[in-house]
Amino acid sequence: MAIVMGTAGHIDHGKTLLVRALTGMDCDRLEEEKRRGITIELGFAWLPLPDKSRLGIVDVPGHERFIRNMVAGAAGIDFVLLVIAADEGVMPQTREHLEICSLLGIRHGMVALTKIDMVDADMLALAREDIVSAVRGTFLEGCLILPVSSVTGEGIENLRAAIVEQCRTLRPRHHSDIFRLPVDRVFSLKGHGTVITGTLISGRVKPGEEAELVPSMRHSRVKSIQSHGENVELATAGHRTSLNLPELEVADIARGEVVTHPGTLFPSSKWLLRLTCLPSAPRGLRQRSEIHFYHGTRETLARLYFYDTENLAPGRSTLAEVRFPAPLPAVFGDYCVVRAGSPLRTVAGGRVIDPLEYPSRLRRIDEEMKERLLALDAADDESRVETQIIFAGPLGVSWAELAVLTCLEEKRMDKAAQALSRTGRIFCFHKESRSWVAAVHLHDWEEKVMARAAEFHRAEPLARGMARGFLLTGMGKASPRLLNFVLNRLIKGGKLEEEGEFLRCAGHSVAMGEEQTALREKLLGAISENPLAPPALKDVCAALGITENEARPVLRVLLQNKEIVKVCEGLYYTASAVEEIRNRVAGWFLEHSDMTPADFKALTQLSRKYVIALLEYLDNSRFTMRVGNERRLRSGQGAS
Repeated sequence: MAIVMGTAGHIDHGKTLLVRALTGMDCDRLEEEKRRGITIELGFAWLPLPDKSRLGIVDVPGHERFIRNMVAGAAGIDFVLLVIAADEGVMPQTREHLEICSLLGIRHGMVALTKIDMVDADMLALAREDIVSAVRGTFLEGCLILPVSSVTGEGIENLRAAIVEQCRTLRPRHHSDIFRLPVDRVFSLKGHGTVITGTLISGRVKPGEEAELVPSMRHSRVKSIQSHGENVELATAGHRTSLNLPELEVADIARGEVVTHPGTLFPSSKWLLRLTCLPSAPRGLRQRSEIHFYHGTRETLARLYFYDTENLAPGRSTLAEVRFPAPLPAVFGDYCVVRAGSPLRTVAGGRVIDPLEYPSRLRRIDEEMKERLLALDAADDESRVETQIIFAGPLGVSWAELAVLTCLEEKRMDKAAQALSRTGRIFCFHKESRSWVAAVHLHDWEEKVMARAAEFHRAEPLARGMARGFLLTGMGKASPRLLNFVLNRLIKGGKLEEEGEFLRCAGHSVAMGEEQTALREKLLGAISENPLAPPALKDVCAALGITENEARPVLRVLLQNKEIVKVCEGLYYTASAVEEIRNRVAGWFLEHSDMTPADFKALTQLSRKYVIALLEYLDNSRFTMRVGNERRLRSGQGAS
């Protein structure tokens, strides 16, 4: 995995000249930069290392007006070379750049004390003391301070040797498997088309792979890849990388976009952060403050919302929500910088806890959940996975979303998920998308389903059970996959019983009251009085002085118990009467190959009203089949 070094420091302290002395490369490529003698845009170079690899170098501008470019360059570096001129010492941008590096999670670096050819020994000693004092309490406390002159070359070899040693001992920062390349430059190359550059902060990419620009969601294919000026067949995390995306125009892409593989990043207009206000900030941050927000290579306006305070005082940290004008992508653990005030200055920084905005995410964050979220940076893999799945809410999360929420490599995330699954703390409810839901939410779903089932039994006491569809509706935005998973667990656990297409609470049975039992006898009596020609349901109800709606629950029980048969809408036969008709028809076919409606009428001595209804019932129940205007007995049917 490659290492990237970035410069930092006040304007005109010799950052670009020092990079040229180290590498032989001039990072100032713009005509305006050469004319004005200052760095405006990011510059890039590389330094060959003894192991044949190359150290990527990002040269950043030092002027306060170009701080957005400085943050964009520093976002992907592993260690910093803080450049301080011996003739001026520590200056305002020196301090702000150091604060920005700290907020971006950079924990390693050294100081290059430049322009030593312009000062005497006493001035050099004072400059060194100034530096020691300025870095006290920062990640650079106790670091190497290396005097150099880019003009005479004095100290350059010592600095180069120190950089090589830093690369040898430094462990690259943790990366996930998600391919992410924040764009810091885009241009057109004759004969190739659009080219973008950036530091590949995680994952890997090969020529020929599909690429997606986020948040614009434009698609392309990677035609070719260069790293440190050479064509490569694979670019991995930590490399300065350029991608040829010929299907896109330069105007389609802007700094701040992220190149990734399709379906791996999910832009959101709200992120949850652990936010820290710098001790050096002139004042605290107020609730709903509008701020300039820096993440990766993007700068945008945003607004802050705190969960437990109206004012974030200097030196304090809190859980905060940042809201953007348009959705942006991030991954758990990403660093960000906040600038505010007039003139703008760096006042705070944070780490992303949850960059996804989805409807089921917990809206209420109690004290326990707040502490769990704030502790996620230091949490082990299982705790991180479980907490994020709980916080994702009752709809659960897909595997791709979980990768964004944890920033864990595939193998580590899978190991943690399997361990949690074995102990029943999370459950996979959709194997294709590998979607997970926390046990606490799954148990809530089970209670909701059982409550809905009990409600059905109360409303329909004579119903044998309810269709699955009844339990799957009225459950908000829950996916059918999740709800079916819940139903199957309840069935396996014995809380629900399944009979054909129906479900019922375990132990539920139809129990008629006295009035319903009496109505049952009256209905059966009316239907049985003339078995082959029973009256229509409306006539039965009229004779009994009830409505059809009052009769239907009892009729449903009679149907479920197979005491009656519904021949057509409004016409019911006793089961024994239907059996008699079947036997008569079967007997007819012992001597005949077909039957006309007239034959059936003669056989049953029934009117046309009953003949047509019964013939269609026999066809629909697959006892007979219609051929033209005649019926034939289906194979396997006969008299019982």
